[in-house]
Amino acid sequence: MAMKIDPNLCTSCGDCEPECPTDSIKTRKGITKITADTCTECVGEYTKPKCVELCPIKGCITQLAA
Repeated sequence: MAMKIDPNLCTSCGDCEPECPTDSIKTRKGITKITADTCTECVGEYTKPKCVELCPIKGCITQLAA
């Protein structure tokens, strides 16, 4: 599974991007996205996804639906 960022809620603040242990978060042209192919939801790194923990906007980052 992977995480996703809601573009309607994200302000591209940049808090999550440098903290992603798999370097899966990128901002291009003011839009921040998570690369699903490399996102591990921080399994084995943290108890919950680091991006969710750091995001100042509740509900902005959620699990990608299967």
